[in-house]
Formats: sequence, structure tokens, C-alpha cells
Amino acid sequence: MSDKKHIAILGSTGSIGTQALEVINEHLDKFVVEVLTANGNADLLIQQAIAFKPNAVVIADESKYNQVKTSLSRYDIKVFAGNKSVEQVVQMDSIHIVLAAIVGYAGLASTLAAIKAKKNIALANKESLVVAGELVTALAKENGVNIYPVDSEHSAIFQCMAGEWENPIEKIYLTASGGPFRGKDKKFLESVKKEQALQHPNWEMGAKITIDSASLMNKGLEVIEAKWLFNLKADQIEVIVHPQSIIHSIAQFKDGSMKAQLGLPDMKLPIQYALSYPKRISSSFKRFNFMDYPSFTFEKPDTETFRNLALAFIAMEKGGNSPCILNAANEIAVQEFLSGKISFLKMSELIETCMNSVSFIKNPTYQDYINTDIETRKKILELI
Repeated sequence: MSDKKHIAILGSTGSIGTQALEVINEHLDKFVVEVLTANGNADLLIQQAIAFKPNAVVIADESKYNQVKTSLSRYDIKVFAGNKSVEQVVQMDSIHIVLAAIVGYAGLASTLAAIKAKKNIALANKESLVVAGELVTALAKENGVNIYPVDSEHSAIFQCMAGEWENPIEKIYLTASGGPFRGKDKKFLESVKKEQALQHPNWEMGAKITIDSASLMNKGLEVIEAKWLFNLKADQIEVIVHPQSIIHSIAQFKDGSMKAQLGLPDMKLPIQYALSYPKRISSSFKRFNFMDYPSFTFEKPDTETFRNLALAFIAMEKGGNSPCILNAANEIAVQEFLSGKISFLKMSELIETCMNSVSFIKNPTYQDYINTDIETRKKILELI
């Protein structure tokens, strides 16, 4: 086998997946696309497969199998279908690293399968750690698997930790742009439409994560993810709003010294760092110029108006299956907001009701997480 890294991209047609392929395309001397998987976007998956000639592709939506199979019949590419195939394909011997970029709870099973197959993980699916952080981190330890964070904030902390592994973190600061509604009050938020919520000021992302950014739930999920990635307690994690989105996060050490990672908002940088780690490789990304940003500003997040961030801290401190409830309720709430069935502020109300009414389990098993997810989704749909 060559010394190139062979990569499986789970969720190759989403925002992270497509940007990862741009990174790989710029470094074909270093990376090989081994596996591509998509949920239902067969057309784009076919295009990607023809361009990158992976060993195998999986379309999770089984009704699209024949379309993909027929379109790729001229190529030496194995075609599989169904969610179970996504979990099986990550076990291929030829894979070095798995980019877990499936959005939401749906990404958990394949992330766990990849860890059990002893594959290093470039983690863009934060929900895996939100829902089952204890399980995922214990399994990674047991299998000697490294988890490289792809979220820009966690990548920033990870980069700040380089050369500091012996030095415990005293505290981290996760930065937030504040989203499109920064500074707005509840009265304004009562009537916002999805078109406004999808207008993120600094980042280009998929619909789910953009709505989560607008409601600050994304930052809440990142807080829980950070707890597991860096083995922190709730009082060691602080969120600060930094509208310019240049400082991606800050690590503070016990001598009071702080390290920050800076750069223009571009997800391709943390994706590339996770794939190429421990090496930094050259890139054509636009460079930051201090004169374009003569001042950086910081403010406290408004957790009264944007209740989701407070709910995430509550779920994290409560532990057990509480973050799983938070995540499942949020996924449905976002879906219903995007389809125009509920208002922007109603999302937090529904999530909080679910957190107070779905059965709490202090030490959940994997099956408990599955049951909690099902129970929560059923509950929130009943409430709606």
C-alpha cells in the first residue's frame, strides 16, 4: 500500500463532505478516497464517485440503489445500500481514517462501528459525543483509536494543545459568532422566519447546523462535545460571543497563560488539519490580514433569550441520557421549524419540556440511548 492516507467519508454529499473532497482534490499526492457514503443524494454521490474512483460507495436510501449501481457499472467501484452497509463498509482493511460527517444522531452507529474496527476518526458529527460521549470515548480508549475534532472550535483547542499534552487545561473558551440574531430580543424572535435564520453572517453550513447556530444550540452541543474530547467539567468551559469569528477558541493553562487559534472562517482548514495530523500541509486557503480586522470584540451570550445554550449546560451537568434527550428533541424541533410548523422560540420550549418529561437514566447502555432517542422523538411530536 502507498504511504497515502486512505479516507472514508461518511456523509460525502453534505457540507463537510463536499469541502473534504475539495481538500483531498488539492492533495491527491497525500490522500486517497477509499469510501464515500450518502443518505439520499444519489446524483451527487454518483458525480463524486466518478471523479474520485473510490473502492466502494454506499447509498443509505435503498430505493436509490439501482440508480447508483447502474450509473457506476462501467467503473470498478463496489456499490452497497442501506444504513447497515454504512456500518459494515467502515471496517474495510484499506481504510486509515474515517471522516464522520453524517449529520445528527444518524451518525452514531457508523462512528461506533469505525471505532470498533480500530479506525482513527476525524469527527465532524458532534452528536455522537453529545448523545453517547461516555460510550464513544471509552470505546476509543479501549481500541487505541484517536479522535481528531473537525468542528472549528474543537480543532482550535486541539491545535492549542499541541506540545502541551502534559499540561492540564484550566479552562477553555469556545467562541460563538452569535449567529444572525445576535443582540435581538424575544419580541423580535417571535416572528422570525426560516429564511432569516438560514442567513449566517460568517459561515457556510448545512441547514440543520445553521438553524442550530441561530438558536445557539450549536454552541450548546459543542460545549458537551468539548467535555468529552478534552475531559473537562462544566465549570471549565465558557462560551464567549466573538462576532468576527477570527479567534476560533482559546485554551487557558494553570499558570494563567492562554493560547488561541486564529484564522478566517473556513471549514476546510480544520478538515485538512484532522486529515493530515500530525503534519500541517500547505493550502491555497485565503490568508488572514490583521488590517482587515482592526478590532476584535467579545460579549457574553444572552442565555435568557437564547435558552438552548442554558439547556445544553443543564443536560451536560445532569449527565446520563439527558444530552441524548436534548439532541433528539432539538433535531425534531429544527425539522419542524424548517417546515414552518413551529416558531423559532417554540423550539426551546419543546426541548425543555422533553428534558423534564422523558425518563431519565443515570448510567445508560447503548440500547438505552436508542430507546431514549425513539421516546423523545415520539414525545416532541405529540407535543407539537
